[in-house]
Amino acid sequence: MGRFIARRLILAVPTLLMISFVLFAILALAPGDPLSQFAANPAVPPEVRENIKRSLGLDQPWPIRYVKWVMAMLQGDWGFSFGSRIPVWDLLKLRLPNTLAVVGVAYLVSLIIALPIGIISALRQYSLMDHISTTLAFIGFSLPTFFTGLMMIVIFSVKLGWFPFIYDSTLKVSDLETLGQQLKQSIMPIAVLALFQTATVVRYTRASVLENLPLDYVRTARAKGLAQATVIGRHVVRNSLIPVVTLIALTAPTIFSGAVITEQIFRVPGIGALLINSIQNSDTPVVMAIAFTFSVLVVLFNLVADVVYGVLDPRIRYD
Repeated sequence: MGRFIARRLILAVPTLLMISFVLFAILALAPGDPLSQFAANPAVPPEVRENIKRSLGLDQPWPIRYVKWVMAMLQGDWGFSFGSRIPVWDLLKLRLPNTLAVVGVAYLVSLIIALPIGIISALRQYSLMDHISTTLAFIGFSLPTFFTGLMMIVIFSVKLGWFPFIYDSTLKVSDLETLGQQLKQSIMPIAVLALFQTATVVRYTRASVLENLPLDYVRTARAKGLAQATVIGRHVVRNSLIPVVTLIALTAPTIFSGAVITEQIFRVPGIGALLINSIQNSDTPVVMAIAFTFSVLVVLFNLVADVVYGVLDPRIRYD
């Protein structure tokens, strides 16, 4: 297993380099000028604009800028934001807690709810509970998050006035009252994201369990006299989770990259909203940092998924 992990990490290096090269090239060749705000300001003379461009390194060809970016990243330097002129890492640290508080909690809630529902729905196929969960799952992943978010704002904020529809990032939790305010403003964005994620995981889990239930090894386990709970828990569920782990591994990096649409709807100042604003302002260092971090997380979580495969299914070996 150790050799397998080492090989995967070594192979990940050229993969990530190629991804970073493509991302940097696209951002460098895309239309847009990070200094457009100065171009529209008559108080900024052209020579000052050229000096700013030179100080940011934008006067150099993009391949040279890419090499400098890679060398700086290897030393832990993420660069400076073109717009705010603060270190990119400090900018991400300001936004990451908001993203984790909404997207991370929604992801955990969806897994806690979806896995049991998917398993029970498969074990009680065509029952009333199965029909209800299947219907809700179809509704959950058929409705786009922007529609669900707007409906919740109209119903629970505008009509009923239960929850605020704008996320207050300046709120500091210091007592029970502020904790309640934090929970109230987080309920709707968490519910929107959890609804979509829960629906997807429920369908995957149900289909996987149904696929394993009629197999020979399950009938053999029952023929040996094993208890139903042992057959389901130790054999059926364990093997059924392999495709579900793949889904979870592919979607887990979104916890750190943020939910772009939901953060825009509820004005959550997270990583997703920062990414959209940076793309609009051609803020290459910030966009590169977020996109490259997402790529690294995808590679790492796929490696974690491969390791979990070996734990769930003893037949899988990486010798």
